Amino acid sequence: MRTHDQSRNRRFLIIGGVIATVAIAIGITLALINPALTRYVESPRFRLALEQETAKGLHFPSSAFASIRRTGLLKAQSESFKARDGRKAITNLEAQGITGRFNPLGVFLRRWQIDELHIDRAEIGIHVYEPTPEPQPIKPWYFVFLPDRVYLKRVWSDNVDVTWLMRDERGGIFRTHLVVTPHGRDFEYRANGGTLKNPSMPELAVRQIHLLITKKVFTLYQLDLKAGDGSIHGEGSTLISGDKHADFAFNWNEVPVREWVPKTWNGNFAGAATGDLHWTGNDYKLAAATMTGTVTVKSGRVGNTKFLDTIAAVTKRNDLAQLDLDVCRLRFRWRQGDCELSEIEIEQKEKFRIEGTISFSERSLGGALQIGMARQYLEWLPHPEEVFTRESGGYLWTTVHLSGTLQSPQQDLSPRLVQALTDSPGALLGAAFRALGTWLSEQR
Repeated sequence: MRTHDQSRNRRFLIIGGVIATVAIAIGITLALINPALTRYVESPRFRLALEQETAKGLHFPSSAFASIRRTGLLKAQSESFKARDGRKAITNLEAQGITGRFNPLGVFLRRWQIDELHIDRAEIGIHVYEPTPEPQPIKPWYFVFLPDRVYLKRVWSDNVDVTWLMRDERGGIFRTHLVVTPHGRDFEYRANGGTLKNPSMPELAVRQIHLLITKKVFTLYQLDLKAGDGSIHGEGSTLISGDKHADFAFNWNEVPVREWVPKTWNGNFAGAATGDLHWTGNDYKLAAATMTGTVTVKSGRVGNTKFLDTIAAVTKRNDLAQLDLDVCRLRFRWRQGDCELSEIEIEQKEKFRIEGTISFSERSLGGALQIGMARQYLEWLPHPEEVFTRESGGYLWTTVHLSGTLQSPQQDLSPRLVQALTDSPGALLGAAFRALGTWLSEQR
């Protein structure tokens, strides 16, 4: 028994001695090569090699690092990085304050692997690109034994601008926390916080955005934005090669109307919009899209507009200068520049109601609206039954046909109102003077 214990202790001593010897040998080796390794990592030769491999891995024609400084056994820093004219998802990239940790085990997978890459500040330009075949250079026989690309396992920064072009104007997500992770030879992007800005849209606070861009597909896994006290959510994907097809779904809840009204619309607008949008098409471009959905506005209010002020003056009803809507909803369909608004319902109870359909494009305007007015709001009009010919639901109704264009709209109600007033010169003169008084007050 004692002999067995002595034999086992001897084996442990031998194994321990071997481990200690190897550890000492590794320590001595590292001590000897560490200064040489530092000199190599901080040399222009290494920086040039890293620039070439990074440009190739991110699909840029070239890239440029500032001087590289080794800060640990497998860590290094650089003050800046720049690359432009990217061929794929990333079109340009500028970064400041770069710290990376190299994983030597990636060499066995034929890649220069950076496990952690932190960036203090970055600007990234992205786009949905048309994939094109790339020439494959002739490689030496020993290439099969060498790493052939840079692999970024995780890239993150708390201060990033991700930008793109929309209608030839710059949009993007600004000052966001971004995490980039690989998806095969492409990347997934996750953003938290910051602000989304796009042309002709109000600024929106970013909650979560998660997307993937590859040579075959653009996938929006999650889009969650904050708009005032409301929210916007979206998801979907589009094939960007082969048989292209887009399919996205968006919905929004309690989004303030005021921020979305075109700046050219003078007046006060209020309310909270809820609705949905389904975007489909045989291409990801807006010109090929078909968009359908619904919009409902809660607590809608319109006031301080020249149009309503004139109506209030002509009808001698000051309460028509501001509309507090009890009902405001419609369906919409947009396809390649042609838009239709259907199932329109707008009402302020005991005052007026509008129903109908409107269609328009850049070249034309059409549709028919049923307009109902409470009788007391037609007292200014002699014989209102001659224009508002039917009565239903507490309103007198007439049909208004639209024509012309958005820039020069036409309708057939005004001529009928003028004709009715012409039959009563006193009423016509009174309405004209009231309208003139409103116009003169606006010129002061």
